[in-house]
Amino acid sequence: MSEGDIRLERLVKNYGDVVAVDGIDLHIPPGEFFTMLGPSGCGKTTTLRMIAGFERPTAGAILLDGAEMSGTPPHKRRVNTVFQNYALFTHKTVAENVGFGLRYQKVSKDEAKRRVDAVMEMVQISELGERRTSELSGGQQQRVALARALVLEAPVLLLDEPLGALDARLRLDLQIELKRIQEQLEVTFIYVTHDQDEALTMSDRVAVMKGGRIEQCDVPQKLYEQPNTAFVANFLGSANLLSVEARAAGAGCDVILGNFTLKSESSPEQAGVGTAMIRPEYVKLEPHGSEGENRLPGMVEEVVYMGFHQDVRVRLASGDLIRADVPNDGDSPEYEQGNAVSVHLRAANLRVLDDYPDEESDRAAESDDIAASAAE
Repeated sequence: MSEGDIRLERLVKNYGDVVAVDGIDLHIPPGEFFTMLGPSGCGKTTTLRMIAGFERPTAGAILLDGAEMSGTPPHKRRVNTVFQNYALFTHKTVAENVGFGLRYQKVSKDEAKRRVDAVMEMVQISELGERRTSELSGGQQQRVALARALVLEAPVLLLDEPLGALDARLRLDLQIELKRIQEQLEVTFIYVTHDQDEALTMSDRVAVMKGGRIEQCDVPQKLYEQPNTAFVANFLGSANLLSVEARAAGAGCDVILGNFTLKSESSPEQAGVGTAMIRPEYVKLEPHGSEGENRLPGMVEEVVYMGFHQDVRVRLASGDLIRADVPNDGDSPEYEQGNAVSVHLRAANLRVLDDYPDEESDRAAESDDIAASAAE
């Protein structure tokens, strides 16, 4: 069996009356780049800290390659962690930082040098070996922290928002680098972030978390294209959310929006009063009076220039406000406030969502702060 198989079984973490993690069941197979995504307080960092051994679960089990780890101290777990603040030794050189953990593995000097040199080359910091970490840029320090974790050759690497302190351009470059390194090593990466772009760019699968629970877990494309709930739809990109009544109609649904009936390819099982979702890039604006299925009249209320596209906000005849992304490609019309348009919502892109009650949402809004305080 390949190494790096992680299972969480009914995992719970309480801080007094606050439920930070609420009965998570999860399987992460070996070699997967898995991301836990959600807002502050959703329980993602607490879950990562329990896998690392920095927090003990209130209940449930954590298994690595079939072995229960809940009572195993951090230094005896075959996992390593990269933190957001890097935790480097500023008085040591880059090479000394990278090789620091090897002294506890009883590795020979020759083997240690070979592994340090190899991992520094992999993360592209070979030329920095003799420099102090205090002399490095944020991006270089991030690479040193990553190399220090990788050199120990553990089958699982935990990454707690390691790119959070970097500027946007550098974050994008390092996202691509992290995915390349993970695929090269075939190590299990468990990554925590609140940044949906990071999650979509790097991950094999993503678990979107809310209130200590996993709201939905799937491959990035399915999460984005087929979210189950309004929370997932809104957290992963922009979404138009419409209050509707959905009625089963053949293999799909009829979606009642005001006095208009639209078609959706969502399952008839989604029928009922709830929410329909369509991404702004799938909202098509056509000349006023255009006829056909899933077209509604509307009036442009606002146009916001966004660089490569316009954010056009249209008041539908149903009274709902909807956003459309219109490319600035020279071929698309330019819209102004007051323009009458026809709004086309394709059945394939109009999704009826599960209507979960929101009574317990965000109940762990303070759990990450509590977890951090408890760890200090």
